[in-house]
Amino acid sequence: MSVKLNRVALIGTGFVGSSYAFALINQGFVDELILIDLNEDKAKGDVMDLNHGKVFASQPTHVRFGSYQDCQNVDIVVICAGANQKPGETRLDLVDKNIQIFKGIVENVMKSGFNGIFLVATNPVDILTYATWKFSGLPSAKVIGSGTTLDTARFRFLLGEYFNVAPTNVHAYIIGEHGDSELPVYSSADIGGVPVMKMIERNDRYKNEDLDDIFVNVRDAAYQIIKGKGATFYGIAMGLARITKAILNNENAILTVSSYLDGQYNEKDVYIGVPAIINRNGIREIVELDLNEKEKEQFHSSSSILKDILSPHFNNK
Repeated sequence: MSVKLNRVALIGTGFVGSSYAFALINQGFVDELILIDLNEDKAKGDVMDLNHGKVFASQPTHVRFGSYQDCQNVDIVVICAGANQKPGETRLDLVDKNIQIFKGIVENVMKSGFNGIFLVATNPVDILTYATWKFSGLPSAKVIGSGTTLDTARFRFLLGEYFNVAPTNVHAYIIGEHGDSELPVYSSADIGGVPVMKMIERNDRYKNEDLDDIFVNVRDAAYQIIKGKGATFYGIAMGLARITKAILNNENAILTVSSYLDGQYNEKDVYIGVPAIINRNGIREIVELDLNEKEKEQFHSSSSILKDILSPHFNNK
């Protein structure tokens, strides 16, 4: 009897990639993990290190070094390769060098006969997810970026701290560019079913100004982390693992990933962070939040920034 195995290929074993691999090993829902990197010694070292810890994992994951040809039969190719964001740089400063890097990566993956799902983590993630879609020729539903998954997690964590409730009981989204133009959707945020704005009205301890501060801390979190330790990797690695699990387990989970819009939110031909239903086929559908007028304007502005950056590279209008 043949058994369906869950296979993932990881391209790029830097801080984010190796942290993602570590998260997968510990969570145990992937059967085979293939590590691919130009720095073969680094990737092979990670393979050894991860395999040595398998005895402590909940389920054994077969980890091995591989090449682009090994992508043929995997379910998901996760791209964490590319130039890193340095102190003082925005994610958008990385566009030109990383688009060129991605062209080579994606073309090599597609030469293997790959027909699975791409999951992109490298910044600027919305731009590079669009580039992956263009270079691959795959349906847009099968090309996903990490988007504002991590921003939303940061948002839920900080709101949970503010209201003194578990972040799992906070339902709130950050949407838009994974970057400086992202926005909080306070109009639909709730704590255990109670709208956040109602909680502000009902209790003098809570103030609207505090919500502004929470969002600023969410938006600028990466800059603070990069200043402190040089790079962000644990949070995004766990976010990538969550998206991977939603795909492989066919969960129909709602996550704020970088998704292709074709009329949703009145935007077209752009990848941007929005809530989407994720399953084994990729993005099943986009969830359209009922934004207020201010949020609509902010989202349109964020989308326009991304389109302006895409335009010289892909004649995106």
